[in-house]
Amino acid sequence: MKHPVNLFSEWMDDAVREQIHEPAEMVLATTSKDGKPSARMILLKEYNEDGFVFYTNYNSRKGEEIMLNPQVALLLYWPEIERQIRIEGRAERISGELSDEYFSTRPVGSQVSAIISPQSQVIPGMDYLEKLKRHYIEHNPGENKRPQNWGGYRVLPEVIEFWQAGPNRLHHRLRYTRDEKAWKTELLAP
Repeated sequence: MKHPVNLFSEWMDDAVREQIHEPAEMVLATTSKDGKPSARMILLKEYNEDGFVFYTNYNSRKGEEIMLNPQVALLLYWPEIERQIRIEGRAERISGELSDEYFSTRPVGSQVSAIISPQSQVIPGMDYLEKLKRHYIEHNPGENKRPQNWGGYRVLPEVIEFWQAGPNRLHHRLRYTRDEKAWKTELLAP
């Protein structure tokens, strides 16, 4: 049986070929300790048969919620080509080495923002962040190191569903479900 990442890759290639503005943009859904859902837009940075990788501040709301409950959902939606992909699975931190490697490729301004931002915390105003940024730049010339509270997560997929719009709302839905390292496929009614 084909691994679902093969179909994912084909659909991602189609989205890129169709020049969709941000084909790697996706929704990440997490839950609080009370089970309340929370969703936000993030960017998919890498994918392969092992999973789907994104980066964030570990102390952010999403990071704290993942620490409490690593079960998450991802959603990529491309209305221009009438397709979406839903992914459910467990998020785990990637190695510090991989996070360092990716961090070093980011533009300097993005590196500085990751270093100085107390993501998801209440701040007195944007001028506060500008002051932090100026202070950091003045006192830290040269190469920026990845802060220990920032890095990547890999979502290890358990369910991946591919949805393609159909005529008269008879959409095509193909669900892959992992069963002890093997994948089974099922067609779902729209």
